[in-house]
Amino acid sequence: MKNIKSFFCFILLLAWFGETQAADLTLSNWQWHGFLSQGIIDVNGSDFVSNDDSISSELTEVGINTSVQLLSNVRFATQAVYLDGGDRYSKGARIDYLLLDWGLFNKNNWQANLYIGRFKNVHWLYSSVRDVPFARPSIILPQSVYFDGFRDIAVSGDGAALKLSYTDDSYGDFDVNYSYGTSPLSKKQGQIILSKLALGDVKQDIDSQASFYWRPVFSSWRFGLSLLDSDFSYHSSAQDYFADGKFSFQFYTLNALYEGEKWEFSGEIYQERFVTKGFYHSQFLQDHLGQGAYIQTRYKLNDDFTLLARYEKFYMDKEDKKGKQLEIDSAGAVPHYFAFQNDFTFSLSYDLTNNFKFRLEHHWVNGGARLTPIVLPNPLINNQQHWQITALQLMMWF
Repeated sequence: MKNIKSFFCFILLLAWFGETQAADLTLSNWQWHGFLSQGIIDVNGSDFVSNDDSISSELTEVGINTSVQLLSNVRFATQAVYLDGGDRYSKGARIDYLLLDWGLFNKNNWQANLYIGRFKNVHWLYSSVRDVPFARPSIILPQSVYFDGFRDIAVSGDGAALKLSYTDDSYGDFDVNYSYGTSPLSKKQGQIILSKLALGDVKQDIDSQASFYWRPVFSSWRFGLSLLDSDFSYHSSAQDYFADGKFSFQFYTLNALYEGEKWEFSGEIYQERFVTKGFYHSQFLQDHLGQGAYIQTRYKLNDDFTLLARYEKFYMDKEDKKGKQLEIDSAGAVPHYFAFQNDFTFSLSYDLTNNFKFRLEHHWVNGGARLTPIVLPNPLINNQQHWQITALQLMMWF
């Protein structure tokens, strides 16, 4: 963290001395916005939100963000949020991003930006909007890609990110993104991912991501590819149920988005590799390749009313899609349905005013591969293969 702060200051000074004219740092360069979202959620048959089937108000998102144009090519931006999502992620306040955006150059058809600090993840199709409730397409995003247990890790990272854009009159628009850093993990977040029995500390050692996007000339389509490589380590406590361990996670996606006047189509297909060394015992080794995809469509009935439908399939291990080997390896302790998770979602959104939105959605879910804790499943509470989610949310932004 000390090195990041030093580099942060160095970049600001470098940009400052690179200015040919004095910078105007008046409050006219300052902007701020915020949002408030509250809903209720009813989950039957799993601990997706809580350990019982009662209707819950743990569907709260409050945020405020601000940006200041420090120099003609340097901008400061940050966002703080308060979240309450039950078992989906850790309850409380956090800083989603806090960064300097340095415009390296903007000439002809080329543009490059460097982000230093706690940068925002923009690699996946909905990464850049998942932290703002009214900007994302549904209350709950596809969990195989946008797993809520990894929410704070996936939204941002501490380090640096580079964005390079190029526009060609014949071939279209190209964007290349690269980021390198880590995300802090609290003990609570570690237990959401691993288990409440995990008394040690989880640390993200490194996170490296890259993505490429292309929009053809005069096209409503956009196509993308993203790559992720991340390593975690578990340091057991003096009295612990588990040993020291290492986790490696690679995630590769192909995506497409069509945005028309009335219709929108999107989808992502992906493969992930999850390697566990140690943790259960010092000699433990497990290497799985998971696969999945989702397709989604939205239709605007009018300026205020939008319908959404989505179907998602996910397998923890492509060689064990039905979970038979999972049951054998766990001596029956983990049921087969923890090897997959399929979800059909229907949602409707209504814009009450220019800054108020109402959203209602229902999920029919088959399987429990994306229920927390992810590493050590809890079949005592999640004892149903088929379960459902109903959620409604009122959102305001200013």
